[in-house]
Amino acid sequence: MREIITLQCSECKRRNYTGNRNKKIQKDKVELKKYCKFCKKHTVHKEVR
Repeated sequence: MREIITLQCSECKRRNYTGNRNKKIQKDKVELKKYCKFCKKHTVHKEVR
């Protein structure tokens, strides 16, 4: 039930990180605060398909 997800920076819209999540446990989209090497600061990264 795990699926691979891609995290996209909310400011520069670049796809920086990949990971996975369990679809049964986490039904909503993932939002994490991670470091963006293009913006050179910590920003919110949202899940995209």
